[in-house]
Amino acid sequence: MRNIVKYITVVLLLTGLLQSCETTDMDLLVSPNDLAADQADPALLLNSIQLSYRDNIFAISQLGGDLTRIEYMSGRNYFNNYPGSTFSTIWSRTYSSGGTTPSNTSLGIFTNVTALEDIDAASDVDYSFHIAVGKTLQAHMLLLLADYIGEAVYTQAGDPATYPAPLMDDGASVYNSALALLDEAKALFAAGPATNGATDFFYDGDTTKWIKVINSLKLKAYVTTGNTAAFDATIAAGNFISGSDDDFQFQYGSRALQPDTRHPDYASDYTPSGADNYRSNWLMEYMQNVSDPRMRYYFYRQTGGTPGSSDGTPPNEETLACSLAVPPVHYVESGWAYCSVPNGYWGRSHGNNEGGPPDGFLKTAIGVYPAAGKFDDNDFDDEEDDPTVGLGKGGAGAGILPIILASYVDFWRADNEMAKGSSTAVVAGFFQSGLEKSMAKVQAYGAVDPTADLSYEPTATEVSDWIDGIIADFTAATGDDQMNIFADQYFVTLYGGSAEAYNYYRKTGYPTNLEPNWEANPGPFPRSFLYPQNEVITNPNLTQKDDLTGQVFWDNNPASPAFPPAQ
Repeated sequence: MRNIVKYITVVLLLTGLLQSCETTDMDLLVSPNDLAADQADPALLLNSIQLSYRDNIFAISQLGGDLTRIEYMSGRNYFNNYPGSTFSTIWSRTYSSGGTTPSNTSLGIFTNVTALEDIDAASDVDYSFHIAVGKTLQAHMLLLLADYIGEAVYTQAGDPATYPAPLMDDGASVYNSALALLDEAKALFAAGPATNGATDFFYDGDTTKWIKVINSLKLKAYVTTGNTAAFDATIAAGNFISGSDDDFQFQYGSRALQPDTRHPDYASDYTPSGADNYRSNWLMEYMQNVSDPRMRYYFYRQTGGTPGSSDGTPPNEETLACSLAVPPVHYVESGWAYCSVPNGYWGRSHGNNEGGPPDGFLKTAIGVYPAAGKFDDNDFDDEEDDPTVGLGKGGAGAGILPIILASYVDFWRADNEMAKGSSTAVVAGFFQSGLEKSMAKVQAYGAVDPTADLSYEPTATEVSDWIDGIIADFTAATGDDQMNIFADQYFVTLYGGSAEAYNYYRKTGYPTNLEPNWEANPGPFPRSFLYPQNEVITNPNLTQKDDLTGQVFWDNNPASPAFPPAQ
């Protein structure tokens, strides 16, 4: 494998300058010419690892959000929605790419980590920083593959001469291997290695922050598997992401061409032809029902009314066909909007498979958080403003991809305390802290839109009172009602980085108040995804699954379709 790696060409890898101590100016990236094998640059290999990881996290977060209604899922049948190709590109970026990603990065994370180790072994220069970053991101990918597919290749990975058709490791083994990789990376970081030419897209070479990421990834593993003792021990050590200054996120740029460095959702929604994506009706309706202060940051409305909704806007067959439809019984019983969320929150419900009408300048676009779109300041009411999306509007796409935020960790701490049977007061303390950190982070993005009328922002008192109200409701509730309050707010907080929502939903079954699929019988809710079809085709030791009902090793709940309750 090492000899093979030395003859692999690294194509169009991106390098950049840093705009601050924790973010990378993606507008200053350049694409070097193809590099011969003996010219392979460790810095470029690390760039490829980081950008492939970023693209994988975005894709996996989208999948997690789609299934949990944080994002909109198209298609009424789960099995048809998620074929074997669903994880093919993610798999290629992880192991060994057969082409280039949307970011023009090439080769897999595993391949490039091995290449870095080979270069380090043959060089007088210490590249342990590069290797430590690579192993950290590699470990996270292993955890997520085990979470979403149930298995991954590790023991027989990276040695095609010996293992041309590598066998999958079971999920529990993959988790153990990932934790071991994190320990290896932590030991390298603990020595305080110099960056030696590396461009760190996340922390500008700050090894102390990377160690916090490692410990936080361990917390993610422990809370998912219910290992409360290991979780508590990691917390007791006190070196994890606990403040927003340490948030693990990727900073996008604002360049539209060669390369496009903008947040992908911004690039899709802020176009000359209008918005392309649909926002989730469930999320917008829920947040509107509870008057969530984050709404104006998450969503940008292009109109103040939604056809066929309770706001009195007449149905419109051309722009919103379902506004004329009679909701089916299972939707009426759910209590959620089948088609139209009022007040211009124009999205789609879970499983809506209608075609694309001329609604690009009508439907709700992604807002200023996290994609650096526009802040919703009711500009559709102002004749002097142009209340539509378009190139360069708002924050021009220089948003973030949230991966592990301090607010997420507080929710994990609350979840861990619930697993131990701690008092409601203890759980509520972490719950409140998570909401406070989320609110502060989201509100800071109002300033990212230079045209925003921030008089529409909620005041500090309004935000504080709202959080107090949510916590009071949680404390007063019991059973499913209490768990739904917590889970609903966890999902809202995960907006933009929803990978862990899918895990939480399969682990707990909450929230039980999610809107149903448009189809009354959509098939069993996916408990795991199919194997990547590109691996199935080339690996004779792998046979594709028959369905999506296989439960990952930490999912000990009843089999589908009895669980989860909200299919």
